[in-house]
Amino acid sequence: MRFAAGAALLAGGLAGAADTPGYPARPIRIVIPFSAGGATDVPGRMIAQKLTAALGQQVIIDNRPGAGGMLGSQIVARAQPDGYTMLLTGTAFSLAPTIYRGKIAYDAIKDFAPVAQVALTANVLVVHPSLPPRSVKALIALAQSQPGKIDYASSGTGGAQHLMSVLFVSMARVNMTHVAYKGSGPATADLVGGHVKVGFPGIAIVIPHAKAGRLVPLGVTTARRAPQLPDVPTIAEAGVPGYDAAVWYGILMPAGSPRRVISRVYGELIKLLGLPDVKDGLEAAGYDIATARPEAFAAFLKADIAKWGRVIKEAGIQSN
Repeated sequence: MRFAAGAALLAGGLAGAADTPGYPARPIRIVIPFSAGGATDVPGRMIAQKLTAALGQQVIIDNRPGAGGMLGSQIVARAQPDGYTMLLTGTAFSLAPTIYRGKIAYDAIKDFAPVAQVALTANVLVVHPSLPPRSVKALIALAQSQPGKIDYASSGTGGAQHLMSVLFVSMARVNMTHVAYKGSGPATADLVGGHVKVGFPGIAIVIPHAKAGRLVPLGVTTARRAPQLPDVPTIAEAGVPGYDAAVWYGILMPAGSPRRVISRVYGELIKLLGLPDVKDGLEAAGYDIATARPEAFAAFLKADIAKWGRVIKEAGIQSN
């Protein structure tokens, strides 16, 4: 679990808490730039419920899907920087500046104030049982012996699953063929059905299929093993050193939001993420709690945007 270090982080997060007279004085809105019921909603709903109790004001989830997460992000970028509008987003936020270059109406760095990274989750490199490899190295060897003949599924061109696959193909020096689907549901259905043999679904999707023998997990995309699949190695340790592609979730406010308000919210987030029911609930759903000071989250965002920007440009991927 990446629940980082309570006392020091909590003290830092609460540094401005006493200096927030009157905040919050009205309901708070957390914009999620994806459809209701999606992966971001799981930590979002837990956080909203606990923040409501902690802050004494209703914290409302506002799903604003569209344009790969850009619509909801733009709403927050243009909101008043007063602590009453937040963005709960994820890896798509890091992809948008390059995928949608020339079409994005905000600056992902300059127009936002990072508050906290709240969760990480792994995707899993899986194969259909009909494909012989039972290790990452064996899959690489098979793909190298059959250039372009092995298909891999993704939930859509330019999405996290696609880019994790592209990163793997690049770092493993193999040639596999991308098959893009309209969402993770259809991609997983064809994986389970054996119509496509390789994929990178989210861990929560993989677990029941792996237990039933419908998919074979070869490696998790994160730098550390996932507690939900402790016997599955990381892709890095299983044959592709340096591979690391976690899916992250975090909270941002509009640029210029008061530092004392950011500190207050961060401090409450640290406390609620340490609650046993939140930790257990998120872990059961496939999430790993992640906490960092706002400055560390800001540095992470810059690095993540740059990392995926290089991957996207090298692969020549762009939006339609």
